[in-house]
Amino acid sequence: MKRWWHLDANATWELVVLLKDKKAIGCKWVYKVKHNANGYVNRYKARLVAKGYAQTYGIDYEETYSPIAKMTTVRAIIAITTVKGWSLQQMDVKNDFLHGDLREEVYMEQPLGYMDQTCPNLICRLKKVLYGLKQAPRAWSNKIGQYLVTSGFQTSNTDFSLYVKANRSWDRCHSHLC
Repeated sequence: MKRWWHLDANATWELVVLLKDKKAIGCKWVYKVKHNANGYVNRYKARLVAKGYAQTYGIDYEETYSPIAKMTTVRAIIAITTVKGWSLQQMDVKNDFLHGDLREEVYMEQPLGYMDQTCPNLICRLKKVLYGLKQAPRAWSNKIGQYLVTSGFQTSNTDFSLYVKANRSWDRCHSHLC
């Protein structure tokens, strides 16, 4: 399965012995059938989701807040680009949450169908964020924010989801909303 390969290639977890004072959360596979515009099956999608509802504040997560683009900021950017005659582009990051780095210690049971047959009693110590974890949006926001700042963007003081990069020529400006 492609999804399994991605989890391995991304170094999502490492198998460890669960210490007595720690607990492991569960996980489940979520399946979805994607259809094309004509209604025919385009592809089958599987996503591994952690059972984040079993997480405990202060133990396996701290902050969950992630900045969301303000509608007034979106409208202002559209208005400015229209007036200035700039082009406006958008992008979509596939599996965005899976790129976030995990700061907390989170342990998860091995997924069904993905159990390591040589070590079935070991637990996954997550190194990357999975969908379903309470801190997933924040981890992704931190990851993309670090990338944008190292690429020369600055965070807006009025909207923390807005990153702006100005060129020497003040009539050209690039921005990114997270």
